Amino acid sequence: MASGSSVGGDSYDEEAAAVAVPRRPPLELDGRGAASDHRSGFIPRYQVVSSKVDTSERYFDEWQKKLPNTDEIRKSKPRSRYFTISGVELSPDNMAVATVYFVQGVLGLARLAVSFYLKDDLHLDPAETAVISGFSSLPWLIKPLYGFIRSYKSSCLHDSIPLFGYRRRSYLILSGFLGALSWGLMATLVDSKYSAAFSILLGSLSVAFSDVVVDSMVVERARGESQSTSGSLQSLCWGSSAFGGIVSAYFSGSLVDTYGVRFVFGVTAFLPLMTSAVAVLVNEHRLSSGERAMSHSGSGFIETSKQHIRQLWTSVKQPNIFLPTLFIFLWQATPKSDSAMFFFITNKLGFTPEFLGRVKLVTSIASLLGVGLYNYFLKAVPLRKIFLATTIIGSALGMTQVLLVTGLNRQFGISDEWFSIGDSLIITVLSQASFMPVLVLAAKLCPPGMEATLFATLMSISNAGSVSGGLVGAGLTQFFGVTKDSFKNLALLIVICNLSALLPLPLLGLLPEESGNADDGETKHN
Repeated sequence: MASGSSVGGDSYDEEAAAVAVPRRPPLELDGRGAASDHRSGFIPRYQVVSSKVDTSERYFDEWQKKLPNTDEIRKSKPRSRYFTISGVELSPDNMAVATVYFVQGVLGLARLAVSFYLKDDLHLDPAETAVISGFSSLPWLIKPLYGFIRSYKSSCLHDSIPLFGYRRRSYLILSGFLGALSWGLMATLVDSKYSAAFSILLGSLSVAFSDVVVDSMVVERARGESQSTSGSLQSLCWGSSAFGGIVSAYFSGSLVDTYGVRFVFGVTAFLPLMTSAVAVLVNEHRLSSGERAMSHSGSGFIETSKQHIRQLWTSVKQPNIFLPTLFIFLWQATPKSDSAMFFFITNKLGFTPEFLGRVKLVTSIASLLGVGLYNYFLKAVPLRKIFLATTIIGSALGMTQVLLVTGLNRQFGISDEWFSIGDSLIITVLSQASFMPVLVLAAKLCPPGMEATLFATLMSISNAGSVSGGLVGAGLTQFFGVTKDSFKNLALLIVICNLSALLPLPLLGLLPEESGNADDGETKHN
């Protein structure tokens, strides 16, 4: 959003408001064009002397006293011209943000295709698949670099290195084209695990870069707001992502079954272009050639680079930022068994791509329900309580996968398919509801002037924790001998992964002690 604009609304121009307040002109013109001054007592010729002049002046003075001054106008909040959803105005900027998140969700169309391609076409083991997944997440670990590039020559958020005259639009357009290229390569040229890893990495880079652009817009609005208000905006973002997942979920499996993975990759290649299209909704003006020349000054870049590095380090090392970030990293770094479970349900239980598409549809709806659960019931709850409750419940529910692996669910008369659907639904709702506070906390920790870079840094640390958990899970998978054909120790792997999720709980004191409706000034840190 351009500088000076409000959340989802028009900017307020104090000078224009001052001009808009009528003021009595000191001089008036008579019928011949001569100036006259009522205050001096001079009465122009041909003007009838009467008390109307004094009366009109008295009425004018009384009317002017009733007018609000510019300070009152500035303090009053203008009525919004836009519709609102969950307290968030659907301005063009917010629509662009929501659309980018929608694209992130709808790109899930190719997620099943990638998993089946790595397993069936490239014949990889669960551990190798987990490693490639971790490698493809690298762009999410260097998000501070994108935020740093965009924050160059910046004392405020929108002053970043302009690309073709724009500071945000051009980056969104470029990221859309990059995503289209990556999935186009997957549909045509990729034929090895190395080229597949590179193409997936390229697509991840595209999404991560566009994510930094819209995240900076989200943080700009969240700073200074209460946890409840910030949560509403995050709910819109992740609700849009979940809706995109719902749109693509069922077809992600049926298309693989009917047309194959290459066809799905080709269709997915068109989806990132939506990000390029909505870039025109971002509220910013094209920079002049002089402004662009100043932004690309070499000496200015070096000095600004040093300044931003110092600012970033100064911000991160503060206890009220470092300690919550450490908890988030450890909370995300617990090992996961997702890759091993995928191989088990497809190779052992025989779940087809079409059925997994239905499961994905359920989990996408569950993700949206998780966003709603947080937005309507949990966003006013202190962060520590949310993390404590969701971690304990999530760890307990995660153990239900042992029933599926050992076949105990069938002894209770529950088929593998229905058990898998129900289990995925409940766990996804809880996972999404527990992840929303991470986003809100990261947004609120960002100080003015470093929003894009610091928020990207915090989310990169969170992503690094998630990737670390995946790699640790891959190592445990290899250690316990779980392969694409052997699942003897899979139940033990699941138990260890779920119990390890409880390990960060003693460190809950690192999180800020905050009431849901409190402002930043009321936040207490230990």
